[in-house]
Amino acid sequence: MRVAAAAVVLLLLPLGLQALGTHWVRIADSCLLYVILALGMNVVVGCAGLLDLGYVAFYAVGAYLAALLASPHLASHAWIAALFPAGLHAPWWITLPLAASLAAGFGALLGAPTLRLRGDYLAMVTLGFGEIVRILINNLGQPVNVTNGAQGIGRIDAVTLLGIDLGKPWSIGDHVVASVTLHYFLFLALALLTLVICRRLQDSRIGRAWMAMREDEMAAAAMGLPLRNLKLLAYAIGASFGGVAGALFAGFQGYISPESFTLPESVFIVAAVVFGGIGHLRGVILGAVLLTALPELLRYVVNPVQAATDGRLDAGILRQLLVALAMIVTMLLRPRGVWPAPEPAATTIQ
Repeated sequence: MRVAAAAVVLLLLPLGLQALGTHWVRIADSCLLYVILALGMNVVVGCAGLLDLGYVAFYAVGAYLAALLASPHLASHAWIAALFPAGLHAPWWITLPLAASLAAGFGALLGAPTLRLRGDYLAMVTLGFGEIVRILINNLGQPVNVTNGAQGIGRIDAVTLLGIDLGKPWSIGDHVVASVTLHYFLFLALALLTLVICRRLQDSRIGRAWMAMREDEMAAAAMGLPLRNLKLLAYAIGASFGGVAGALFAGFQGYISPESFTLPESVFIVAAVVFGGIGHLRGVILGAVLLTALPELLRYVVNPVQAATDGRLDAGILRQLLVALAMIVTMLLRPRGVWPAPEPAATTIQ
């Protein structure tokens, strides 16, 4: 009964929000994208007990691969224009798996040199990896124009599903379904698929091995667990979800640039996992939704404050300040997160 009620609410939610304005549906779309990112981060942080402050790099890799494959940008190269004068314009069912695979490869590439690192050293290496990818993207506009540098890539094709172009409104009789609403249903389906995969992973033999490694790495090694393979697998699987989210983001926005993949984005994703409850799928989802929607909801608080002070207080900074204060208070009162994972029971790895 609860599942059926939740399904009805999730399906009707964008239609109700659309009546209030497409802005609210766009916020719901962003929440679902960050749910996918947070679930991917939870595989690394919550399940395997590792740390990744460069997770946004996988998000960027997926977005730029989708942009290159689904836009006319590559047609600027003569040898590609000779074969594809209008660009590649690959369909989404090709770009999404490729984005996931490439991001997984980058995840394994990141994991390989960090196998012996822990704590602060691991944080520094992963942070540096994320910045290297962003700087590389920012400088690949010359001498060979691959990413178009700081200008970004535009005119990215929207997803076309069952003959419906999600980039355009869809008319059903007299009712018009906005583009952001169509994207909502796609993002919801992929977020639910991500949730199912993560749930199955947690309950699997690999998931139990990750948890054993998270609790005590030396004990896990003593039991004969292949820590090297487990770490690489965690990084690769977590990164693949980031690649999928990046490809969806590129098709949704129609334009991407390096400014969308900065260090604060990685910190935000880690914060969503910690704020919701590390290792608890429901808590992670709640954390991603709250941290994504809260700044927009606080707009109705800070705008009157800004008006009352004759504009002396910047609304954007004040909103971020209130979000930070909310997180600090929550962490002080509930250090394990808003919806923490239940205490683990004794398990046996077979």
